[in-house]
Amino acid sequence: MPLGTTSDPFMSFNFVVEIEGLVVGGFSEVTGLQVEVQVEPYQEGGLNEYVHKLPGPVQYPQNLVLKHGLTDADALWSWHQDVCHGIVRRKNGSIVLLDSAREERWRWNFVGAYPTRWSGPDLRAGSAEVAFESVELVHRGLEKAPTTR
Repeated sequence: MPLGTTSDPFMSFNFVVEIEGLVVGGFSEVTGLQVEVQVEPYQEGGLNEYVHKLPGPVQYPQNLVLKHGLTDADALWSWHQDVCHGIVRRKNGSIVLLDSAREERWRWNFVGAYPTRWSGPDLRAGSAEVAFESVELVHRGLEKAPTTR
């Protein structure tokens, strides 16, 4: 980007979720995009002014949580039910952030995921709210992938 030009930030509401290369529905919220490097303190003998802080292993402190309006499509429910019955199928996927023209701008790939929690809607007579489901995915890693543009 040339000096003096600015780039507007991307809007967080414009995204899709892909699992195994297929868009799995319109999600209203994704949380858990987080990667941390653990810090290992190391006290060097004879050095009292500070403690060395060395990089340790990478960790993913939060699971991915996908939330969307409940529909007839039950792929996430079925996947979770398989895990409940001991059939664990790890899947790869992506969270794809789009720009205002619906072009891909950022992509985070997650690896080896499976659902550990499914939450259904709160049902209340007299309410006109959308019924939401959420699915929590444990995974083996996140990476920012090059965009397809």
